[in-house]
Amino acid sequence: MAQQLSYSAMREIFARFQTAEPEPRGELDHVNAYTLVVAVALSAQATDAGVNKATRALFAIADTPEKMLALGEAGLTEHIKTIGLFRQKAKNVIKLSRILVEDYGGEVPNSRAALQSLPGVGRKTANVVLNMWWHYPAQAVDTHIFRVGNRSGIAPGKDVIAVERAIEDNVPVDFQRHAHHWLILHGRYTCKARKPLCGTCLIRDICLFEDKNL
Repeated sequence: MAQQLSYSAMREIFARFQTAEPEPRGELDHVNAYTLVVAVALSAQATDAGVNKATRALFAIADTPEKMLALGEAGLTEHIKTIGLFRQKAKNVIKLSRILVEDYGGEVPNSRAALQSLPGVGRKTANVVLNMWWHYPAQAVDTHIFRVGNRSGIAPGKDVIAVERAIEDNVPVDFQRHAHHWLILHGRYTCKARKPLCGTCLIRDICLFEDKNL
């Protein structure tokens, strides 16, 4: 496991991320909190681009839990059948839509526990929604962030919860809100799993990764 970077190194890294991309954005298309929950739930083991392609027409006709229930599981399945695990995901979306209508008045709750109680919504999904919609500094750790955190020394940890805690504990507070997006985009486009683009990486002189691909 990589060592934890110093406070000054962390400030420098996130200052560089901020300069390069002051307002990083998630790549999942959505029009409100509900469609964001659905999009993130659909994105498990799927690409954002693939989800966006499937949800473009879906969200045009079903952008509330009430409309999704009216569409029904069969109608939803037709829209998302290009996404992996689409049958189970369709069941979950219909179930969570029913819960939102019956228990939350059709509104998406903004507590992590309430979000995680919805079918198909885990801690990572809940954190994405809290961060992207309510701008809460929740840290959703996926495979990209787990890799970047451990390789670089930004947030070393043996599992996703440990990496999440390392980000919360060690990233300076003024960078917490966007830390999730900076790290996921860095992992997706620069610090790739097999062939990291270390030669063009803006933090390569600070990163602790020993096998840099220069």
